[in-house]
Amino acid sequence: MSNKRDAVLGVLDATARPTYVPAGFFIHFDKSCHRGQAAIDKHLEFFHHTDMDFVKIQYENTFPRRDDIQTPTDWAKMPVYGMDFHEDQLGIIAGLVEATGKEALVLATIYTPFMCAGHTVGGPELDEHIRENPEAVNRGMDAITDSLIGFVKASIAAGVDGFMAPTQGRESHRATDATLFDTCIRPYDLALMEEMRDCEFNILHICDFHGGYDDLSPFVDYPGDVVNCSPEVHGGALNATEVSELFSRPYMGGVDRKGVIATGTESEIERMVETLVAQAPPRFILGADCTLPGDIDWTNIRKAIDVAHGVKG
Repeated sequence: MSNKRDAVLGVLDATARPTYVPAGFFIHFDKSCHRGQAAIDKHLEFFHHTDMDFVKIQYENTFPRRDDIQTPTDWAKMPVYGMDFHEDQLGIIAGLVEATGKEALVLATIYTPFMCAGHTVGGPELDEHIRENPEAVNRGMDAITDSLIGFVKASIAAGVDGFMAPTQGRESHRATDATLFDTCIRPYDLALMEEMRDCEFNILHICDFHGGYDDLSPFVDYPGDVVNCSPEVHGGALNATEVSELFSRPYMGGVDRKGVIATGTESEIERMVETLVAQAPPRFILGADCTLPGDIDWTNIRKAIDVAHGVKG
């Protein structure tokens, strides 16, 4: 098998067919493995056990809850977190870059300003604040974006090859309409993602962890070398090729995170992966629509990846 780094980057080359189907899945590890050397060791254990094709670093350094932000105008109190706040996460990144060498791409996960604002006050509260006074909320979004841009720059300096960059905000259950999305969410997503543009490999992840979408089109011009999302949209499902064509880039995904990979037998997992790969576009990375359940049997993940690796280009 070729170098994992080359295999993943080869997906971006429209002039060549990949030598095999690369794959990557992610889970949140136990809280005892969120910090320091324990986090580095657990990421490496997962990477080697599953034989996935890149190292994706979980982001567990969520923004703390702030009880002093109760109304939209309170967002003026939102601080810009400095490098001391990001220190542990940056240490994990540096440790994994050093341990992995050039064997595989190392990608850091980062949450968007909108997601971090939700951690700060709670999702429903944030939605309400945006509807009530979006301009006031944007004072806090400015500060959060500055915090995250600092983290992106420091991560690049630490040696990451790119980012897993998720986005949310237009799920069908939200009352955040297009105008509010374009005012309080989209500009900050794009400002953050602009800092990543020169990286070697970025994944745009349209996160449906808190609900699905009626329409994926609000994100089609977001940057990212590969798009990762659920093909399920209300009113029907897109197949992997249709998602790839919609976003004009390779697609990563296809696997229902709570489906066969979590509960199936080895033979069921094998049939699932073979079917997905047979229907996928030539430039494709096998993955799930979002983070797999934390209690999943890692052997199931390894089985899915082994099957994908057995499919030659």
